[in-house]
Amino acid sequence: MHDDGTASGPLLSGHVSFMLARPHSAPPLGLLPDLSVGKEREAILEADVLDDWTGRFVIQDAVPYAQRLTLQQDGRQEHVLVDVDTSSWAAVYNEGNRWTVRQGGSVALWDAAEEALGRWHAAGSPALEEFTLTVTPDGHTYTW
Repeated sequence: MHDDGTASGPLLSGHVSFMLARPHSAPPLGLLPDLSVGKEREAILEADVLDDWTGRFVIQDAVPYAQRLTLQQDGRQEHVLVDVDTSSWAAVYNEGNRWTVRQGGSVALWDAAEEALGRWHAAGSPALEEFTLTVTPDGHTYTW
């Protein structure tokens, strides 16, 4: 804690998480949006980045209200991010050796994920213990 009321410090290494309190549970998904419509493009990053603990942490900070699920759609597995608050979604899938993303809603979730992961990769993909969290009255930021 600093004299100006801000706080900063390193993150812990490992797979640390906390049980969510009931008021902090993710909002119910309800009916999913029509995932067959939306803007489609070749994905820069493959969906397996969602399986890496630190990569997933970086993505969650970039799209904090997104929930992840996987669906079978048109005979393939789709990795889906859904943000109920903004009605935004992204579906990432592999056909052959090509990853594709299809997105809809007011926030391009996969674009935000790719941008955040791109910065993290450009920095050498530092481990969680190399992150510093800074908290101010206006919000929080991570640096590495």
